[in-house]
Amino acid sequence: MSILTGNYQKTNNFNKIALERRSVKVYDPEVKISREEMTEILAKASRAPSAINMQPWRFLVIDSAEGKEKLAPLASFNQTQVLTSSAIIAVFYDANNIEYMDEIFNKAVELGYMPQDIKDMQLQQARSYYASLTPSALHDINMLDSGLVSMQLMLVARAHGYDTNPMAGYDKERITEVFSLDKERFQPVMLLSIGKASKEGYPSYRLPLDTITTWA
Repeated sequence: MSILTGNYQKTNNFNKIALERRSVKVYDPEVKISREEMTEILAKASRAPSAINMQPWRFLVIDSAEGKEKLAPLASFNQTQVLTSSAIIAVFYDANNIEYMDEIFNKAVELGYMPQDIKDMQLQQARSYYASLTPSALHDINMLDSGLVSMQLMLVARAHGYDTNPMAGYDKERITEVFSLDKERFQPVMLLSIGKASKEGYPSYRLPLDTITTWA
């Protein structure tokens, strides 16, 4: 079912969401996304899976003119997306996300998602697992989880009638400093522009399944 809201087509048709998603470079700068709707989009995206449900992703939503002016010099190849989109969502992972482990497991019990004895067992296992990880292994896990939430965010945005574009071309060394974030704690993953296309994205060729799939 599709719902027309204003000029934007919302849909829960999965094929339209997944198969008609395009990477959009130029947006209608007059289109704004309310913080209420952006919050809804982020909440849905945050239902993405993550290792041991640790949810390491963190979002910096840059939707003000001042914020975009600060970001634009850091995104030299992607300034059009920064300046015309409704918002840029900077995705980071929290290198200290283990601090939330107790809250995550305790809330699961409180909400009836798991019994206390299972929680106690899994929490002990999770602590041992994370204590055994090298910094490189932890980085890989957090990057994978952050990639999952980023893809889900783009699909949720599409369901809400908006277009997106994932971007790696920006100054990852300076973004935390410019936006006054803890550089050691918050590790940049990607930028996601979101808004309504003023110039539609192009379809792209995909390799045949025979090339990318092996059956065993």
